[in-house]
Amino acid sequence: MSPELRHYPDLVAGVKNLSALNACKDHVDAVYFSIDRLSLRSRARDITMANLSGFVNSIHDAGLRGYLAVNSVIYPKDMALLREVMDCAEASGVDSVICWDPAAISEASDRGLRIHISTQANVSNWKTAEVYRSLGADRVVLSRELSLEQIRDIREHTDVELEVFVHGAMCQAISGRCYLSAYLLGGSGNCGDCTQPCRWEWDLVSDDGSTVEVGGNYLLSAKDLCMIEHVPKLVDSGVDAFKLEGRLRDPRYTSTVSRCYSMALSSVKEGTFTNEKARTWKEELESVYHRGFSTGFYFGNPSKDGFMLDKDMNASKTMKQAVGVITNYYSKNSAAALNLYESSISIGDKIVIEGHSTYLEQEVKSLILDGSSVQTAEKGAEVGLAVEGKVRENDRVSKMVGQ
Repeated sequence: MSPELRHYPDLVAGVKNLSALNACKDHVDAVYFSIDRLSLRSRARDITMANLSGFVNSIHDAGLRGYLAVNSVIYPKDMALLREVMDCAEASGVDSVICWDPAAISEASDRGLRIHISTQANVSNWKTAEVYRSLGADRVVLSRELSLEQIRDIREHTDVELEVFVHGAMCQAISGRCYLSAYLLGGSGNCGDCTQPCRWEWDLVSDDGSTVEVGGNYLLSAKDLCMIEHVPKLVDSGVDAFKLEGRLRDPRYTSTVSRCYSMALSSVKEGTFTNEKARTWKEELESVYHRGFSTGFYFGNPSKDGFMLDKDMNASKTMKQAVGVITNYYSKNSAAALNLYESSISIGDKIVIEGHSTYLEQEVKSLILDGSSVQTAEKGAEVGLAVEGKVRENDRVSKMVGQ
């Protein structure tokens, strides 16, 4: 098929607030998010029923579509709240609701809302996809446990829109349907309260009580999914959307991941995708939070190499170090006053400025201390900082350092 006639998938990123939205708005076609209830990310509390309409307006003002996740298990006690949330979703103008519980599907359908079936439904064949379409679904987010070959088979047998995860955290349980957290600590992952015991250190003990050596102690911690090197194959599978996991990640993660996959998709469209480019993008992805990378189930069942056995959580080689807080912004001078509460700052530092709605990455190119240009300003000083975009009072400034 010629590049002009080929169908290219949308890029969909998870966001938790306005700052994350601003971090990815130039790279994606849509964002998905949740409010502070009835989702699998109950810790994402910045978006509420009270401010949902305003947040959706910000999404639409950026030229994007917004998908609201209502993907927790719905218990009897949740039914009244479910109706309230769906009423709020309808009033806000969200472009679709991501759900899987039949009660949520029914409530969304009653209000004429577009429906995306969550990966929690573990849709693993075309017949199941067709059943959900018969219930009113416009899109199905496929099971994470599918191979590329299985996805192609589903594509050949159904016209319902298909979305697949291409990057981000992987769960050790089937499509995230896990009860380990609920069993050990009473916080159900299926209701958004996962305490992630799969990321803890564990020992494997034999029947005789001896500890079995397996090359590490993080026995259940799956590596993150990374398909940046295989974007052309994913495009050729005919899916309608690439999903970037990470609703709880910081805006720098959201910015970097969405930008890399946007460039990869653009290069496929232009016929300029190369393995060398993909390796460069992968190096950028390794600079933000990750647990090591694998290709998940796309090319077969993961082996021992699909788990990060020897490292706790973040395997990134860089980290953010707090520097200070913006105390004033001077738009005419493209400058800001920065109080260095936590650390020093120097010309050439790579910094990130974040706030409620601010996200800005840049290099430090000018510092003014007591009216004079300086190369370095030490902790405790207040300096003038040249900025490359609008910042706001109380925005936080961090610099990137190796770890």
